[in-house]
Amino acid sequence: MTEDARKTAGELDHLSGFGNEHSSEAVPGALPVGRNSPQRAPLGLYAEQLSGSAFTEPRASNRRSWLYRIRPSAAHPAFTRVDNGGLRTAPFTETVPDPNRLRWDPLPEPPAGTDFLAGLWTLGGNGDAMRRTGMAVHLYHADASMERVFSDADGELLIVPERGGLLLRTEFGLLAAEPGHVALVPRGVRFRVELLDDSARGYVCENYGAPFRLPDLGPIGANGLANARDFLAPVAAYEDVEGPVEVVNKFCGNLWRAEYGHSPLDVVAWHGNHVPYVYDLRRFNVLGSISYDHPDPSVFTVLTSPSDTPGLAGVDFVVFAPRWLVGEDTFRPPYFHRNVMSEYMGLVEGAYDAKEAGEGGFVPGGSSLHNMMSAHGPDRETFDRASAAELRPQKVEDGLAFMFETRWPLTLTRQAAEARHLQQRYDDVWSGLRRHFQPLH
Repeated sequence: MTEDARKTAGELDHLSGFGNEHSSEAVPGALPVGRNSPQRAPLGLYAEQLSGSAFTEPRASNRRSWLYRIRPSAAHPAFTRVDNGGLRTAPFTETVPDPNRLRWDPLPEPPAGTDFLAGLWTLGGNGDAMRRTGMAVHLYHADASMERVFSDADGELLIVPERGGLLLRTEFGLLAAEPGHVALVPRGVRFRVELLDDSARGYVCENYGAPFRLPDLGPIGANGLANARDFLAPVAAYEDVEGPVEVVNKFCGNLWRAEYGHSPLDVVAWHGNHVPYVYDLRRFNVLGSISYDHPDPSVFTVLTSPSDTPGLAGVDFVVFAPRWLVGEDTFRPPYFHRNVMSEYMGLVEGAYDAKEAGEGGFVPGGSSLHNMMSAHGPDRETFDRASAAELRPQKVEDGLAFMFETRWPLTLTRQAAEARHLQQRYDDVWSGLRRHFQPLH
C-alpha cells in the first residue's frame, strides 16, 4: 500500500488559496448551478451541507461547504463506544498544572500494525472541548496505513509530520503532507491516513476553539508571513465502495465506532470554504530585524485561532523557518524570556538555534513545554557561543522548529507526566550560566 500511496501522492492536483470559496467536481455536471439544494441533485447525488460555524456568525468567519455525495451522511447505523487508547481530551484533570520546564525525547517505536489513529498519544492541553475552547497537543507514531475512517467532532486537527509522509484521503479529495508540510483537517471532516513511508511520526494540535486563520498583518502591510495562495486544498475525488467500512468518530473526548455498508468518502462534488489544506512551511516569508534585536516570535505566526480578547490567541502556530540573521550589536538567538502565554515546541529537522541538539538534547521528534511565566531561553553553550560570535550576516538553514503558543497553561496527561521518554535533567541546560557581573568602581 505504501508504494501505491506514494504514486498517488505524486499525481495530485490542488486548488490554491486560504479561506477561499472553492468548488470542485470529480465528474462533470455533478455540481448544481444556481442553487445549493435543487429538488433533484445532479447525477442522482444527495446534497448535504457541512457547517464549521454557526449559521449566524459574521460572513468573514462563517465556514460551511456543500457536498454532493453518493449517500447522505445520515445513512449509518448507531455508534458504540470503543477504547480511547492514548488519546485524551480537555478538560485535563489527571495531573495538576506544572510550572517546571519540561522536555521529552521522541515517542518510542509503536507496536507493529499501529495506524495513525491508534498511534495518537496525548501530551496535554487546556480548556474544555465541550465548550469549544482551548487545545490539545498530541503526538503520533505509526507503521501502518489506516483502513478505517476517522472524524473529530471536538476540533480541527493541525498535523505536523516529522518523519515519513502522509496521504490524507478526505471527503473533499486527497492531500499529501511530507515532513516540512502541515495539513489542516477541519472539525467533522472524515479522512483516512495512508503512509507514504514504512513509518510516520509527528505532532498534532487539536484546536477546540475558533478555526485557524491567517493572522492580521497590521503595520507589516499587505504581504509577508504565510501567503494565502500557498495553501492547497484538494480537488474532488470519491470512493464508490460497497461493503463494510469502520468509521470512528471522536465526540466529547471519547471514540465511537460504527460499521458502515459503504465508504463515507463518497463526495463526488463540493463547494465552500470549510475544507482541508496542506501548506509547505518552507514557503513561509520570514520577517525579522534588519537593524538590531531579535523580534518577538509572534512575527513567525503561520496560523492563529483568535479568542474573545483581541490580540490574545487561543492558540498560535509559529514556525522557526530558515532565515537570515543580520542584527548589529545583537544577541541573535531568541532571548531569555518569561511569557504570559504557554509555549509547546517541537522540532521537525536539524537543530533549533537556542538549544543544543544531540543525545539528551532537543532533537527532531522531541518536544519541550514552558508553561506561563516559566523562565526559559538559550542554554549555556548557545549563550556562550552567541555572546562571542563575530556578527557577520548569518543564514540559519539547518533547522525547522515550530511552536504551539496558547493563552492558558497546558496540563499534562498522566502518561506524559510519567513517560519514560520525559527527560529528567532538563533544568541542567541552564545550570552552567555563570556570573559575569562586574560592578563599576
